[in-house]
Amino acid sequence: MEILTFLLIHVITPIIGLLGYLFLKKRILKESIENPPLIDLFFIFSIYGGILLIILTELFWKWSGMASLGAFFLTIPGFVIMAIIGYRNYKLRHISMYHKMSYLCGLAYCIIMPLTILTASIFLDK
Repeated sequence: MEILTFLLIHVITPIIGLLGYLFLKKRILKESIENPPLIDLFFIFSIYGGILLIILTELFWKWSGMASLGAFFLTIPGFVIMAIIGYRNYKLRHISMYHKMSYLCGLAYCIIMPLTILTASIFLDK
């Protein structure tokens, strides 16, 4: 059962995320969107997928040093990357729904991540 849990969390979930990104990329290229945010979407899928992996690891697997490194990446470099994505797509958000969603994903991450850390620090200190 442990090997199945491991495979579902650390192999199948990232593969599904990668396939989702590739499907979306194909769809964007088929629609001939002007200046498509393909790199931004890759990072969005990676960072939000990383959050999903952290949650699944915490709930169903054993915490490890790699999970700690992933959590650190999502906290600081991930925040910076998502802030850049939000900023870059702010002026482009009227081009397509992909630009708008990239902007909103960056904005949401930059609002939710600090609130999550603040909430955790308040309630976990007690």
